[in-house]
Amino acid sequence: MKLLEGKTAIITGGSRGIGKGIVEVFAQHGANVAFTYNSSAEAAEALAATISKSGVQAKAYKSNAANFQESQDLAAQVLEDFGAIDILINNAGITKDNLLMRISEEDFDRVIEVNLKSVFNMTKAVQRTMLKQRYGSIINMSSIVGVKGNAGQTNYAASKAGIIGFTKSVALELGSRNIRCNAIAPGFIETEMTGKLDEATVQSWRDAIPLKRGGSTEDIANMCVFLGSEMASYVTGQVLNVDGGMLT
Repeated sequence: MKLLEGKTAIITGGSRGIGKGIVEVFAQHGANVAFTYNSSAEAAEALAATISKSGVQAKAYKSNAANFQESQDLAAQVLEDFGAIDILINNAGITKDNLLMRISEEDFDRVIEVNLKSVFNMTKAVQRTMLKQRYGSIINMSSIVGVKGNAGQTNYAASKAGIIGFTKSVALELGSRNIRCNAIAPGFIETEMTGKLDEATVQSWRDAIPLKRGGSTEDIANMCVFLGSEMASYVTGQVLNVDGGMLT
């Protein structure tokens, strides 16, 4: 059953990691996908070409979601290319971890800009289209760190907590026009980046999780499918933890 048949989704940061997983699973469910990348043009174009073979429309766009004008331009171009914007997934994000006493103002500001302001930029960019359609699903990628905090990640935690407040406010503003806005708070998700870490460290994290494993990109993508589909037509303003029970 293809839950997103005929829908068009924008996915920021879609060329690798969680974003790539979302692109792939959305295509499997029949969605047309427009996704952004920052620097990995070859990988992004290869992904778009592979996805297109499955019978859906797919296109990669070099765009910086942290830049307001680029976000406006992207939304306009996607609307021209695809004819609709039904789902927005604000997935782009970075980390610049350090203890508060060592973190620089530049690193704090950069994480807020990329992780939080990008959500404002892209939501603002698609709002008019969704209002005209009287339909839309906005899915913002937060983190369990934004829910509970974490030492050494004051900038990241602040950005992800900000996303939660933004999500709830947008849900209240746009709900009357049939536009839903929810957040996902991933826990420990195993990606190419975690694959470079020491195995003993990774295993200790797995052991601390009630389900005794790290999450996969598909676990996050499946939640995005649910929130983007009509199965979640009465779900808005929520933060869904996908964390294997870490916050239980």
